[in-house]
Amino acid sequence: MAVLVESRPIEFQEEGLLVKTLSAEQDLHASYRLRHQVFADRLEWVAKSEDGLEVDAYDAFATSVGLFDDGQKLRGIFRMVRSPYPFMIEKEFRPCLPPSCEIRKRHDTAEITRLALDPTLMDKGLSSRLMLILIKGVYQWSRQNEIPYMYMVVEKRFFRVLRGIGLSCEALSTAVSLPPAGALSIAAVLNWQQFYETCPLKRPSFFQWMNAVDGSILFERGGFLARDPREQVGDFSVGQARRQDQQPVSEIGGRLVAA
Repeated sequence: MAVLVESRPIEFQEEGLLVKTLSAEQDLHASYRLRHQVFADRLEWVAKSEDGLEVDAYDAFATSVGLFDDGQKLRGIFRMVRSPYPFMIEKEFRPCLPPSCEIRKRHDTAEITRLALDPTLMDKGLSSRLMLILIKGVYQWSRQNEIPYMYMVVEKRFFRVLRGIGLSCEALSTAVSLPPAGALSIAAVLNWQQFYETCPLKRPSFFQWMNAVDGSILFERGGFLARDPREQVGDFSVGQARRQDQQPVSEIGGRLVAA
């Protein structure tokens, strides 16, 4: 399969974990297998294949990004398709959109699909941490490739979670039950430009962590820690106030983000 070569790949480490654009055949193969475990075996959103790989026509012009643990095992993935290539929301997920909705197909727009975590992860705290780091990978890819607008189709519950943690998401429709699994899903646009402008004021610690790829900000279950630039152990400001509409990090783990 001819896979689009990403002109602006990303790669950063996060406390022993690695997020990077996938280019090696073995890494891409691992991503297709993980997708099959999530979308075919567990969720039954797509048909199972004999080879245990979930591959579709969009992979020919898509960019995939993976999250690897300290043992170099792939634990999370997401896939990006840039305009002007076809989006799933234009075809497979069109029922999620109102008839009058027009899809933006400009150079600053992409679609995120197949965002998922390894379903074998049983530790909810670990799953929550990995999902946030994967979301950070989406943001870093957006910044690196100058793509502020992203279409996605998400489960209704997870849409609320994404908004709750501080992301700028706008629903394009009411929730729709999508076959074959009947998942209640919402079409939405993720606006990273708005996030970049508003998050520093509303959730500065989260914004600092999302933008740090040099290890200067540490992730913690209860909040974020700013590492002393002199690498000394000092007093850290831990946690922050949570609005009523914000979701705790513990609710993120183990859930699907993008179909």
